[in-house]
Amino acid sequence: MRRPFVLTFFVLALAIRSTAETRQAANPELKYYADAYADHYGVPRTLVHAIIAQESNWNPHALSNKGAAGLMQLMPATAGTYRVRDRFSVTENLSGGIQYLADLMTEFRGELRLTVAAYYCGSRHIARRGLNYRNPDVVSYVEAVRDRYQLELHEHADRDIPMPGKGQ
Repeated sequence: MRRPFVLTFFVLALAIRSTAETRQAANPELKYYADAYADHYGVPRTLVHAIIAQESNWNPHALSNKGAAGLMQLMPATAGTYRVRDRFSVTENLSGGIQYLADLMTEFRGELRLTVAAYYCGSRHIARRGLNYRNPDVVSYVEAVRDRYQLELHEHADRDIPMPGKGQ
């Protein structure tokens, strides 16, 4: 009786992971807008993809228990600052969230670890303590985004580099 349960659990876990990984691929419109706003605001596409994957798993209707909403999980105050009226609107959410990310990149002079940490918890704490900020939730978030970012970089490299002997 234990074997079918373990097998069922394993298959379910794979299905959940597969669904999560394909959400972006299932809706190319989300990626299109994310890439367009990333290019417009000068933020690396791979970073934007990693943030979205970590924040909402590419779900434009995501809502956190703390009140963050949409693809980039904008809090009401951040949304207001970036003139986002409807946090569940794909274009408004991406525009505001990526503009905020661009501003953080400028504030932290391109240091991605600080930028990502500030995206998670606000720039005040990170500006004061820098890389010495050791809140376990923030550290965990930055590591998770870093892992997703590296995965995105590898995926882009695989797509951008032609196979030897093919078309060359």
